[in-house]
Amino acid sequence: MTVPSVNWNYPTAIKVGPGRVSELPDWCRELGMARPLLVTDPGLATLSMIGDALLACRTAGLDCGTFHEIKGNPTGRNVDDGVAAYRQGRHDGVIAFGGGSALDAAKAIALMAGQTRPLWDFEDIGDNHLRVNVAGMAPVVAVPTTAGTGSEVGRASVITDESAQVKRIIFHARMLPSIVILDPELTVGLPPRITAATGMDALSHNLEAYCSPFFHPMAAGIAVEGMRLVKEYLPQAVAEGSDVQARQQMLVASCMGATAFQRGLGAMHALAHPLGALYDAHHGMLNAILMPYVLKANQQAVAPRLETLARYLGLPQAGSGAVLDWVLALREAVGIPHTLAEIGIDEAQAERVGRMACEDPSAGTNPVNYTADEYSSLFRAAIRGNL
Repeated sequence: MTVPSVNWNYPTAIKVGPGRVSELPDWCRELGMARPLLVTDPGLATLSMIGDALLACRTAGLDCGTFHEIKGNPTGRNVDDGVAAYRQGRHDGVIAFGGGSALDAAKAIALMAGQTRPLWDFEDIGDNHLRVNVAGMAPVVAVPTTAGTGSEVGRASVITDESAQVKRIIFHARMLPSIVILDPELTVGLPPRITAATGMDALSHNLEAYCSPFFHPMAAGIAVEGMRLVKEYLPQAVAEGSDVQARQQMLVASCMGATAFQRGLGAMHALAHPLGALYDAHHGMLNAILMPYVLKANQQAVAPRLETLARYLGLPQAGSGAVLDWVLALREAVGIPHTLAEIGIDEAQAERVGRMACEDPSAGTNPVNYTADEYSSLFRAAIRGNL
């Protein structure tokens, strides 16, 4: 089957297809960049895809620099260091190149490039976004290399405040990258474990957005089709990483999830955010492990929606429990651990995790308003494997 090459304009300009990364210099110039800063992570910085992108930009006459001092859960310090590199190099735009961590950090660096206030002044609380000097924001071209977070089409960055041991959401509508390149060839070398974890992260975004009580029918429709793509293509992407068709469809599913969660997220993310801050664990893996426990807890509140979803996905059974059964089977098929204990997380901070989850912004659009104690119980269930 031929893998299509197309251009979309929702929710931003998206260039989709194998080999499209070769157009990176053209799109940088389209946004007025002459001295872009390519922001990536340390793991990618030494790979040929980054070297090739830098060479293409420089050959095209762009004075392209790099910054890659980013943790797996990017921190405020990482952003501050990136802004210092941006200013020192007199850059005029950002290339966000990598997985969700690199993209989140890059978008925050682009936001902060021309600000005088500290980063945390722009946390997504109340009208904080009105503090942003929009004229000081740098343009962004986003090039994802994983299919999970969908950060390339998001208007926010999740950044860890290490001093407070909490993840904070930095938001402004203009943080949405102006141009996105979805090139599946950049993802074919992703190891199966990371392919699985990031793919389940895409599923978590679509699933939580679909189950949110917030009224946004367009986002709900996008979420349903995003989940169908995950069902059809994630197992193949994990089993046969060189399948460009499967890789492209997963990039699309990831984009759809991040577009859909304008409708809100839920308890998976309310728990994953504090766990990422406290244990520095992989965000996609956390959501993947937490998913069935949260789905089971929410099941009665969203039963009609899950029954509709089961029919759309063509599951063998039509009841709301069919979606839970499918999630459990999918996790097993792609090698996701069943419990948080299997990735080294214990119950020592259960009460603190419960309080942090209850206060997390994602909790506000969960179908059920859980108390801190109930979140602690959910957390313990995911450690012990109690479904």
